[in-house]
Amino acid sequence: MVKRIYYKYKPHYKTNLKLAIPVVISQLGHTLVHTADSIIVGHFAGTIPLAAVALVNSIFMVVVVIGMGISYGLTPLIAQESGRKNFKECGKLLANSLIINSIVGILLYVLVYYGSLAVIDRMDQSPEVVREAKPYLSLLGLSIIPLMVFMTFKQFAEGLGFTKQAMMISLWGNLFNICLGVIFVKGLFGISPMGVSGVGWSTLTDRLIMAIVMAIYVIRSTHFRDYLGSFAIKSIDGIRSLSILKIGAPVAMQYTFEVSAFSAAAIFIGTIGAVEQAAHQVAINLASMTYMMASGISSAATIKTGNNFGREDYMTLRLSAISSYHIVLGFMAITAIIFIGLNQYLPWIYTSDRSVIAVAAQLLIIAGFFQLFDGTQVVGLGVLRGIGDVNIPTIITFVAYWIIGLPTGYYLGISLGLGANGVWYGLTAGLLVSSGLLFLRFQYFSKKLVQLIHKE
Repeated sequence: MVKRIYYKYKPHYKTNLKLAIPVVISQLGHTLVHTADSIIVGHFAGTIPLAAVALVNSIFMVVVVIGMGISYGLTPLIAQESGRKNFKECGKLLANSLIINSIVGILLYVLVYYGSLAVIDRMDQSPEVVREAKPYLSLLGLSIIPLMVFMTFKQFAEGLGFTKQAMMISLWGNLFNICLGVIFVKGLFGISPMGVSGVGWSTLTDRLIMAIVMAIYVIRSTHFRDYLGSFAIKSIDGIRSLSILKIGAPVAMQYTFEVSAFSAAAIFIGTIGAVEQAAHQVAINLASMTYMMASGISSAATIKTGNNFGREDYMTLRLSAISSYHIVLGFMAITAIIFIGLNQYLPWIYTSDRSVIAVAAQLLIIAGFFQLFDGTQVVGLGVLRGIGDVNIPTIITFVAYWIIGLPTGYYLGISLGLGANGVWYGLTAGLLVSSGLLFLRFQYFSKKLVQLIHKE
């Protein structure tokens, strides 16, 4: 049985993995920025600054996923037009996406500066944690602008199947970020120690350089010469911008519903204590790494699905999508074993505070159990996005996280007193519901497309 399934999907495993692996590494780079910040602060600044990083990341990740979601609206459209060999339309879509993402980046910075910084004092968090968090949040908010420019050119290149370049830029960018972070936080080479603000400056600098390098690569590369002839200001129009936003806005909402639920969970846990909040940051950071890697598989699934949808090859679309489900299940099963088996040791990467490690170790066991649900739900979103089906999945994510997951977590963790563990039980329930409903949606939609071809 297993052997028959393997040979049935073998060609798709190879092509999907070839496309996905660079995207996985590139996507991981976004999380590694915050991972590096947490590790540097945890070891060089202490538990209170680490709790401040946890608070800021819980707020800022909502902003990041809104921006990333909007930028993802470009990818399936590029993949579909590439499948139709409509090269000029790809360049026009890039021009519209760049202006949209630049405006969104500025608006998100304004939201952080005037919104998040204003409400952070009213979140019932430890005063010393809030004091450390404010300057870091302000710097991260500014970094969203170059990040959106980077995402524009990254999604364009990946939509055309060029995934390795963004991967390499992300890898070198993260190495640069780590080096700068240590220098700024600890105070080396004559620079005064900056504490938490140091990782804010390093992240801002890193994202600015990455945006410039990615833009130069796309504009100057011979790979995109046929596409960029129509990349001009005159190509910007309401119809194309609206087509991008029709996909990007719901995708942004999907990511926002999930990540904001985890951010709200961090705030719930912050009312319990700084130790629990720091432990949540450690565990969620590790879980975010595996999530972003699964998100890379999802992005590759979006590209392949978009290509096949553009060619109207619906049987290949279905087989390719199912193979992406198999890949993410295998990958997340491995990460689940790692989380559960090494739950006592992984937190040491971030901190040497034994009280934080004890709580984080318990959370990692729960994270191990929800790995499969987390992976399959993000792949489900990616496949449906490639088809252009984004509205119903948006409703599914809202129900899963905000109607089921978060209220259940609050009830178990805060009302019943189960603490951080109880909050995470609720999040697991949300992921389970999202995963199941999105898979059913994919089955319905893909079978409907295949039947459409058979009728013809």
